[in-house]
Amino acid sequence: MFNGMSNNMSSLSKLSNARTRSISPENYTGEKGGGARCALEDGSAKKAARDLGKGWKVNPFIVIKAGETAEIANIEGPGAIQHIWLTPTGSWRNTIVRMYWDGQENPSVECPVGDFFCSGWQSYAQLSSLAVCVNPGSAFNCYWTMPFRKHCRMTLENIDDKDVVIYYQITYALTQVDDDEAYFHAQFRRTNPLPYKDDYILLDGVKGKGHYVGTYMAWGVNNTGWWGEGEIKFFMDGDTEYPTICGTGTEDYFCGSYNFEDPYTHDRYVEFTTPYAGLHQVTKQDGLYRSQQRFGMYRWHITDPIRFDEDLKVTIQALGWRSEGRYLPLQDDIASVAFWYQALPAAPFPQLPDKDSLEVI
Repeated sequence: MFNGMSNNMSSLSKLSNARTRSISPENYTGEKGGGARCALEDGSAKKAARDLGKGWKVNPFIVIKAGETAEIANIEGPGAIQHIWLTPTGSWRNTIVRMYWDGQENPSVECPVGDFFCSGWQSYAQLSSLAVCVNPGSAFNCYWTMPFRKHCRMTLENIDDKDVVIYYQITYALTQVDDDEAYFHAQFRRTNPLPYKDDYILLDGVKGKGHYVGTYMAWGVNNTGWWGEGEIKFFMDGDTEYPTICGTGTEDYFCGSYNFEDPYTHDRYVEFTTPYAGLHQVTKQDGLYRSQQRFGMYRWHITDPIRFDEDLKVTIQALGWRSEGRYLPLQDDIASVAFWYQALPAAPFPQLPDKDSLEVI
């Protein structure tokens, strides 16, 4: 627990010495009394505010030019990020969010913004959970607590060939951080298509002590029939051939059962969104261009974090059915974000795929 901070309803009434700050295009630094100071001539909305002047929503968004990176947070600690609201334009796979803690050279978070907010398929799907909410029309909200002791830096890189408009707000507390608090991490991966009989790797190469807290998957199927027989496996603390934790099937891990299907009609998938898990997105084919069915799923280990002392690897099988009641290893389009906390320094991430390899097609 952070010194002087509460993060549950039972302690919300307690007084605190933490100081709340918030960064947005109207207050780039989050400094006290620093909001709404943008001069009219410098504002991104100067045309709309021209009759009202300074203090009247002069600079509510930023424009990140093609190929450029914008720094959206640069905070001296100690403290903790408590909420991020962001709404992007353009391709959500082509804006990359990175987060750096305490002056580390390598990012602890590196992910396309859509996937980070459980929206990997470039289309809106409402989501209500404790850690992430996606609300109309494209409002991305993150509630993961992100402590830092010395420094926090966040950037957005636009790898597209077009400019993007970004609205955002980052709310944080300046407060002491206890010695046993770990650092938030999130890593994106994509394989398209998955090689035959290969396991999909959600996370590998993690070293040190920590706990795994969540999974998001954007799963596109390339076969007909059910696609979710595969087991998720957590290899930890020296596991080699066999894992310590092994699930029973994809839909079971995401807290559903029996193909996520309607238990009455047995003719459709049923979307659901809950505080801890959900199948919040099922795209429909249109008979012409939208030929593949695609799914978005999340599972938060908030009450059941998976703790490791030395190392962690997470895999999942892509498995369907073929004739004569036999399993079929699938070659699907799978992307994921793994979320975990650990001590620093973290091992460098694999290189992020290039723009063509990120593209939703």
